[in-house]
Amino acid sequence: MRALRHALAVAALVMATLPAQAPASNAVPPAKVLRVAFNSAETGFDPARISDTYSRTLTAHIFEAPLEYDALARPPLLRPRTAQAMPEHSADYRTWTLKIRPGIHFAPDAAFGQQPRELVAQDYVYSFKRFADPTTASPIWSYLETYQLLGLAELRERALKRQQPFDYDREIAGVRALDRYTLQFQLREPRPRFAYVLAASDVFGAVAREVVERYGNAITEHPVGTGPFMLKQWRRSSLVVLARNPGYRDVRYDAQPAPDDAAGQAVLAQLKGRQLPMVDEVQVSMIDEEQPRWLSFLNGQLDALAGVYGSLPGSFAPTAVPNGQLAPHLAKRGIVMHRQVNPDVILTLFNMAHPLVGGLAPEKVALRRAIGLAMDTEREARQIRRGLAVPAQSVMLPHASGYDPHFKSENGDHDPARARALLEVYGYRDRDGDGFREQPDGQPLVLEMSTQPDQIYRQFDEQFQRDMQAVGLRVRFLTGQFAEQLKQARAGKLMLWMVGNSASSPDGQDVLQRLNGPQAGGQNLARFQLPAFDAVYDRLSALPDGPEREALFQQARLLSVAYMPYKASVHRISVDLLHPWVIGYRRPLFWNDWWHRVDLDANARQAAGINPAHQP
Repeated sequence: MRALRHALAVAALVMATLPAQAPASNAVPPAKVLRVAFNSAETGFDPARISDTYSRTLTAHIFEAPLEYDALARPPLLRPRTAQAMPEHSADYRTWTLKIRPGIHFAPDAAFGQQPRELVAQDYVYSFKRFADPTTASPIWSYLETYQLLGLAELRERALKRQQPFDYDREIAGVRALDRYTLQFQLREPRPRFAYVLAASDVFGAVAREVVERYGNAITEHPVGTGPFMLKQWRRSSLVVLARNPGYRDVRYDAQPAPDDAAGQAVLAQLKGRQLPMVDEVQVSMIDEEQPRWLSFLNGQLDALAGVYGSLPGSFAPTAVPNGQLAPHLAKRGIVMHRQVNPDVILTLFNMAHPLVGGLAPEKVALRRAIGLAMDTEREARQIRRGLAVPAQSVMLPHASGYDPHFKSENGDHDPARARALLEVYGYRDRDGDGFREQPDGQPLVLEMSTQPDQIYRQFDEQFQRDMQAVGLRVRFLTGQFAEQLKQARAGKLMLWMVGNSASSPDGQDVLQRLNGPQAGGQNLARFQLPAFDAVYDRLSALPDGPEREALFQQARLLSVAYMPYKASVHRISVDLLHPWVIGYRRPLFWNDWWHRVDLDANARQAAGINPAHQP
């Protein structure tokens, strides 16, 4: 019913849309408003309190880390953003030092008393400390803790033990300002890839202390950063509007595409030297159902179906990109397609603390592996995702280190016969003849899969139920909203849940946070605890890139498949579609921000008969 209402609303928009009159020669140029959609809702705007892709895409356009990724370079290339130059590091990768560029200012806000507020090194010190503050309850803390910034965990423990406010004014060696613009990090162990942390604007962008203290618990509604956009409007789970930051410094488009990258060189030639951001406003609509999202794009109410949060809906792939090629009727309209295998993986997590599916006992491992063998991931990729996915062999991500395209494992098998044999051997049998198995002690066996109300999840649920029934397992589905389920997953209250993981850096170790014991309840939603795996994870953290580290990735892959705290199902193939008036788009590999790096030909959009006053 909800999808029908969306579709009817879009249809009404189409009938009401008339070609715009040609503007008079002395008319003010139309505002450049980029319209995109998320396929699920955001949770907030506080970098220290978010972990979902949707919110992190928004914060990446508001806040700024010291470094960023080059927009066009492939393979990925880091470069300074708010830093004057790339950071210097000690020979042992334990000390990292950089200088912040003078003259960068936060967006205007009442917290600054109507005075310009310059970004300084101490702002990054404060921002990093916020992750350790127990009152922040950051889901990213467990990840940041693995970098072992000297004194930061101890500062957190001091607050917890004394039941006192976190002492932001106590200087620690781990993150400190050597002077107004010089920022230094000291790590207990070598961390050769710490620079990737310094490029994550979505979570490690600078936050001003005055803003946090002014808004308190409402800080998630008042993001104030140094980035190209600022929050203009927020209708929770419905609409987010970002407007150009009027105080954004003079930043010009530049990039380093490879010499033989014709598409990248063409974008650079067209946009080089243009001031950022090139659009005045970004309107983000939350449209969870596929049909209204597709119709909104077709009718020009969305400028793009692009990004990890809202590319082409799978159910419309046969129509839009038959056999992987852009349909002629779309090509005739000038619509542009970008297609790639994403650096991501879809995971079904097993709560390792749950008495039914968790634990390391042989029968529990056998149950998880049997469930994995019963899941038909090839059918999911082919039918439900309409060919826009490839079955995964492990949790490792394409395009990132540690990924081996030739690796083959049980994780990629669909073998109901072997699943049934495993269940029989370990005592999961149908004792009462009703067609469903009981636990080895005779207690009922009911799997609980948490799911969402979207149409595509109904398809996932139907397949999962069919796959489980084929091996004699009963399933109950618990429907809820993503944001609430994420909270429950962090608290260890879900049994099974499907979640996506997208790479945030070229380092394949990032996805292994999902299995790292010390990060249980944070990035490790499955709460997997295995000392042997944690030892591999720690060695991966300290080693520089090279053959020895790649060999360790192989161990991590094998352990993840053997114990299966997650069943990796597929790597998605993205198909981004953009109207011809969107200029300069290239899909990011490991970062979330691109809205400030594209331009809009607003006149071309009007000439196509699109009324930009209408929202999807």
